Amino acid sequence: MAKYEALIEWEASPSDDVAGGKYGRGHRWTFDEGVVVPASSSKHVVPLPWSLEAAVDPEEALVASASSCHMLTFLYIAAKAGYPVRSYRDAAVGTMAKGEDGRVQITRVDLFPEIEWQGPAPDAETLSRLHHDAHDQCFIANSVKFPIEVMA
Repeated sequence: MAKYEALIEWEASPSDDVAGGKYGRGHRWTFDEGVVVPASSSKHVVPLPWSLEAAVDPEEALVASASSCHMLTFLYIAAKAGYPVRSYRDAAVGTMAKGEDGRVQITRVDLFPEIEWQGPAPDAETLSRLHHDAHDQCFIANSVKFPIEVMA
């Protein structure tokens, strides 16, 4: 159906001690048309100064991808159902812990959408159905093994 590409680049600096584990984890993600995102390991996994606090880490990116996919799918579904959205804000939270298999992983993502409607808001039951349908059709939600829950 579609193919998605990203170029990931890292290079040791002359002062890095890669064999000793003392090297910078900062790197670049390059996407379509040359959009470059500074990236790094999470400071929760690899302590500073080896991680870059001002860069996106893979775990944050995964949480953002889950939230973004849900939002984009929700906007489409809500508009088709007659509930166009004026604004949507989500302070999503991902939790990393040991999974059932004992390995450290993202074990869940909680979404906290705040929605302003262009017209009348749907009732609670309809809103719940819109979120359920968005989750059901979200490509990212269909690609991961952890739960993504709307905490609205």
